[in-house]
Amino acid sequence: MPVNKGRKLPPELLTPDEVRALLQACSTSAPTGVRNRALLTTLYRAGLRLDEALALLPADVDADEGVLHIGQHGGSRRLAGIDAGALTIVGHWVEMRSGLRLPARAPLFCTLSGGPLQPAYVRQLLPRLAEKAGITKRVHASGLRYTHAAELAAEGLPVELISAQLGHESLASTDRFLRRAAPKDRIVALRRREWSP
Repeated sequence: MPVNKGRKLPPELLTPDEVRALLQACSTSAPTGVRNRALLTTLYRAGLRLDEALALLPADVDADEGVLHIGQHGGSRRLAGIDAGALTIVGHWVEMRSGLRLPARAPLFCTLSGGPLQPAYVRQLLPRLAEKAGITKRVHASGLRYTHAAELAAEGLPVELISAQLGHESLASTDRFLRRAAPKDRIVALRRREWSP
C-alpha cells in the first residue's frame, strides 16, 4: 500500500523549463507523441481538468478566437482561453489526426482508432515522461492545472478571471486552489511572462 494512500499531497508546480522538458519528452513525429504533447500543452496552457480535456471535440477548439469550449458538469458550458503557441501544438495534432482519418465525432485527444483516451493512461504517462525529462517532482494533470493558475496569479490577473478560466463556481474555491501551492512554487511562476514551447 502506498505511504500516501488516503492523503492529498500538495501540488508541485513546474517551472517553464520543466514544462518544456516534459513536452520535449514526447515524440514530435509518432502520432501518439504528437497527440500527447498537444494534450499536455492543453492541460497546462488552458488549465483544464483532465476529464475536461479528454472530453474535448475537434469542434470545441476555436483557434480564431483563442478559446476552447468546455462542457461543464450538469450540461452547462464555459470558455477557456488558450494562447497562440499552445494552439500551434494542438493544430499540429489536428492535422495529423485528419491524416489518420479519425472521425470528427471522436474526442480531440483520442486513440489512434478513434476511441476515448482513459484518464489512467494519462496518469501513467506523466510519470514516465517526467522520468525521461529528468524531472524529480511528482508530475500529474492537476499539477499542470495548478501551475497554470499560479502563473496567472503571479502575472497579476484578478482572481475573478482566474476563477472563470478554471471553471470554479466560487471565488472561495479559486482562493483555496491558489493557497494549496507552496509559496516558493508561486515565486517560480513569476519568471513566466511569454510562453513558447
